Amino acid sequence: MFRHLRTGAAALTLGLLTACGGAGAGGTAGVIEYWLWDSGQQPGYQKCADAFQRQNPGLRINISQYGWDTYWTKLTAGFIADTAPDVFTDHLAKFAQYVDLEVLRPLDGLAPTSDIDDNDYQQGLAQLWKGQDGKRYGSPKDWDTVAVFYDRAALRDAGTDPAELGNLTWNPRDGGTFERLVAHLTIDANGVRGDEPGFDKDHVRIHGLASEGAGGGGWGQTQWSAFTGSAGWKVTDKNPWGTRFNLDQPAFQDTLTWYFGLARKGYMPTYAEIGGSNAIGTDKQIQSGIAAMGISGSWMISTFSKLTDAAGKKLDIGIAPTPIGPSGARASMFNGLADSVTTLSKQPENAAKWVKFMSGAECQKIIGESGVVFPARPEATELAIAFNKKERGLDVTPFTDQVTDKTTFLFPVTTNAADITALMAPRLDAVYIGSEPVSSLTRLNDQLNDLFKVAQ
Repeated sequence: MFRHLRTGAAALTLGLLTACGGAGAGGTAGVIEYWLWDSGQQPGYQKCADAFQRQNPGLRINISQYGWDTYWTKLTAGFIADTAPDVFTDHLAKFAQYVDLEVLRPLDGLAPTSDIDDNDYQQGLAQLWKGQDGKRYGSPKDWDTVAVFYDRAALRDAGTDPAELGNLTWNPRDGGTFERLVAHLTIDANGVRGDEPGFDKDHVRIHGLASEGAGGGGWGQTQWSAFTGSAGWKVTDKNPWGTRFNLDQPAFQDTLTWYFGLARKGYMPTYAEIGGSNAIGTDKQIQSGIAAMGISGSWMISTFSKLTDAAGKKLDIGIAPTPIGPSGARASMFNGLADSVTTLSKQPENAAKWVKFMSGAECQKIIGESGVVFPARPEATELAIAFNKKERGLDVTPFTDQVTDKTTFLFPVTTNAADITALMAPRLDAVYIGSEPVSSLTRLNDQLNDLFKVAQ
């Protein structure tokens, strides 16, 4: 899951790590310090911690939860000051850099995690957490894909059957049936729809499609990745550990020309309407009536299920799959989180025991039954599907079908991640705003490739 990775001083400070040493950090004897950023997952992992402590009377888990931005800043500071936790929730956009800086301990060398079996988890998840040296630096905990959340009331008002969303197609020439629906769901200040004569694109009350920004901080995961993916485009020459980028390819640039063109037509909010680089999420845009539908990640299911209108009435939210693209298939980025042990931990074997428990069947069952995310183990994923159907009345299979139908592509894992984000974010913002053409991304592509030439 990608929560708008930040760049700047916090990321740059990582460069100081190579000059730092120390005796280690983490918890005191018998106390394992564990950090995570998702408040929605904390109750489930507390239940896991309680179960772990019952089975390991001499050990105690202390869970600390911080918001996304604070989490990474505090973790960076912890590595520098030797106050990092024993175990933390890791993200694919971060772990390559942490491996390079030698602040993650290979799990293969710790007895409790030496026998992690890739086949216990959703296909491809476990392999993502192996470095270029072949060693494992994270134990899978959950996974995510993207789909379309929509306001059922907005569809009813538009005379649209929700079943139609399952068969939508798109292309970069005219947007296909997907763009036609987006246009129809868009309403201007005078009540004229986007596909009707007299529509005023400069004064829009409800946009057909929400926007979560330009996508430069996370390879467009909840913005354009479903479209570039279904156009057959790949970020790098290989994944993981690609070294040549493909932002100069027509499949990418034509797709982004069409995608950001939706904002020019009034069908999607402009950069300014969503708050610029600090974009309000799709959930808030649908809740406030700014948008009728939008792409977001499976980690947001719980949030969407609780949305209410201004009067406090619960919104009737539906979920649909991403549209089918020029490749003939739909697509979704496939991302996963893992738990990593820090090299600063004074009790790595105990920390690894906790990591192994979190990725084991018992804890994964607890997380699945909480319905907050899709656990890494397939059997636990089924529990999450059942929970959402029974407790929330939500069919979440548009997320899981992407995995079973093998229409996913992996989150790009490369070195130089912080530098890549620092280069991409402002350039994609400029394209969204309209101050730079999509063709300018060819120059960006050259810059990204040069990062690896310098490294060599």
